[in-house]
Amino acid sequence: MPSPMGLAHFWNQGDLVTHCTALILALLSLISWTVILGKLISTWRASRSQEKALAGFWSANSLPEALETLRRDDPSGIFADLALTGAHSAQAHQQNAARGIGAGVNASEFLTRSLRSHILHTQAKIEHGLTFLASVGSTAPFIGLFGTVWGIYHALVGLAGATQVVLDKVAGPVGEALIMTAAGLFVAIPAVLAYNAFTRANRLVSVQLDGFAHDLHAYLTTGVRVGGHGNLVDLGAARGIRAN
Repeated sequence: MPSPMGLAHFWNQGDLVTHCTALILALLSLISWTVILGKLISTWRASRSQEKALAGFWSANSLPEALETLRRDDPSGIFADLALTGAHSAQAHQQNAARGIGAGVNASEFLTRSLRSHILHTQAKIEHGLTFLASVGSTAPFIGLFGTVWGIYHALVGLAGATQVVLDKVAGPVGEALIMTAAGLFVAIPAVLAYNAFTRANRLVSVQLDGFAHDLHAYLTTGVRVGGHGNLVDLGAARGIRAN
């Protein structure tokens, strides 16, 4: 005989508080998986093409060609935007070295500030959504526990005044209430695992951005890449970079 104690029975026997709790958990799960899948796709695309993009950048024959190569091979735009910011900053300082924003600031310091500001902006961008995942991972179990406590309380109220307690009349409502705890864990566990995975991936991206920024800074200020790799030796080509 099929058991009548299923999810449909649980939903029909629940009250407004139980329904609201279940809907909140369902909504948190839906948004969490949307964030997880979106960041998973973007992280996979970035890691897949990053090595090729950086190799193409440093093997180019001129800075405009290197920027175009990086823009084409870097679908995430993280490294391409950083390189373009550095080239524009070097050009802006050269054009305004004696006045305006360049007055009293050497090229190395001005370029360092520009690259550092862009890296901070990029880090905030790639970390978007992680706060939500962390919040879901820490609160969903307690939301499910609240639903469990409320369900048990609701079951005990229904038994109030009964002269004899039958096991199946208690086991059903209590078992249905415990479903809320399982639902809370079902929502929280993927969010926590995804948060840890994306935090590690973002940490690696930040390290790679810092390394690329140091090499880019050395090239734009001295004309030679650190370590002597690649063919980029024409610092004067930065003057031809357009600001758009």
